[in-house]
Amino acid sequence: MTTNFTKTITAFALLVSGFAFAGNTEGYNIKISAKGLKEGDKCLLANYYGDKQYIKDSAKVNAKGEVIFQGKEKLPQGVYLFVPPNKNKYFDFMMDSEQNFSLETDTLDFIKNMKVKGSEENKFFYDYQNFMMAKQKQVEPMQAKLNSFKKGDDSIKIMRDKLELIDTEVKNYKLDLIKNHPTSFVAKLFKAMEEIQDKDIPEPPVLSNGRKDSTFAYHYFKTHFFDNFDFSDDRLLRTPIFSTKIKRYMEKLTPQTPDSINIACDYLVNKSRANKEVFKYIVYWLTFTYEDSKIMGMDAVFVHMVKGYLKESDWVDSTHNYKMKERIMTLEPLLLGKKAPGINMLDTLGKNVSLYDIKSKYTVVLFWDHGCSHCKKEVPKLVEAYNTKLKAKGVTVYAVETEDKPEDWKKFIRENKMNWYNVHQPDEYSRAVTKKIYDIYSTPVIYLLDENKIIKAKRIDSEQLDGFIDMLEKEKIKK
Repeated sequence: MTTNFTKTITAFALLVSGFAFAGNTEGYNIKISAKGLKEGDKCLLANYYGDKQYIKDSAKVNAKGEVIFQGKEKLPQGVYLFVPPNKNKYFDFMMDSEQNFSLETDTLDFIKNMKVKGSEENKFFYDYQNFMMAKQKQVEPMQAKLNSFKKGDDSIKIMRDKLELIDTEVKNYKLDLIKNHPTSFVAKLFKAMEEIQDKDIPEPPVLSNGRKDSTFAYHYFKTHFFDNFDFSDDRLLRTPIFSTKIKRYMEKLTPQTPDSINIACDYLVNKSRANKEVFKYIVYWLTFTYEDSKIMGMDAVFVHMVKGYLKESDWVDSTHNYKMKERIMTLEPLLLGKKAPGINMLDTLGKNVSLYDIKSKYTVVLFWDHGCSHCKKEVPKLVEAYNTKLKAKGVTVYAVETEDKPEDWKKFIRENKMNWYNVHQPDEYSRAVTKKIYDIYSTPVIYLLDENKIIKAKRIDSEQLDGFIDMLEKEKIKK
């Protein structure tokens, strides 16, 4: 495989370094020759880890045109990358158990010109890639021809049969390698990539209404998605396959709701218990993927992961442990479906106005700052939406000024005709507490509450409010 190489430095570096891999005094000795490289060129040895790539070693091209990577301890096995000075192209290879082999190739075509010495795994790996390249050359003109046929053309079936034959040849190639070399890591990779085919899915059962279960195929496919995936083998972590498989399961096969994702998270975590390093990666990836999710409500997944698995995360130091616990203490009361924290502030006349005293079908809680440039653009949009659509739908706005310059605040209110509840808190400590309780680290921020002050939406734009309220109303009708 050749592609663009991007050096990535993320929090996963901490994750990777947290494991002390079992060392071996024999070490590694990888010699790579690539025609086209110049003496003195600096090349890199890197490996996959989840969805990232990490540099493991570097060496310069010697007078013989060789790059020799050496170390006193063996490297963790998996798929590695050889990265020449021109990082536009690189090639993958297998880091086997022996780690004493040579690869000879040409920069014009790394795979086609590859010669392997001393590594059976890499021989399997490149034989397969060259086989696939040959099949791809056969497929491309046939596919182009198929696309040129008109609907109903008799040649369509003939061409599809030919393509199906090539597909069968590829499948048989993999099956033969798995059968003949069952203990090889390449065989394990082939198995990990296998998926249930339509022909393998049983006929759906008939429901009580006499119809076939239309969701059976989906559930069967999802249930058997990891049948050939060995969670006990941490070598799979160091391949591009692992993260692709996990992401597909979470993003494509799992309904994108917090409850469904939490169930999927538990399933994967339990699967990963077969290997400590895999467990660590899965817990880490799920936790921080959903902490940073742009999909509303996915902070519930972060809370679920921290509460459920932080106690088992012995690689997390006390400082990060404390910060994550503190974070969920802030987030949990603000999850969708929770009652909004109470607020009691002063309006423009100095009168106390409590959020919970407002009786309204929907309440928009707006946190804003009259001096914030983004607020100056967004608040007028909310005013327009309120006057033209939202007010008629039973919406009341409770606008909380997060800073304290009363005269400037009141001037902005008058100029923008903010005819709703405008409140502030002169006391600096009280303002800070309110911002912490509602997790306000930038402005503007909008929360949408129902008549019982239940949080129905948060951190959405004013333009989204109307459509979201319509959706909530439709859900009420269905119930």
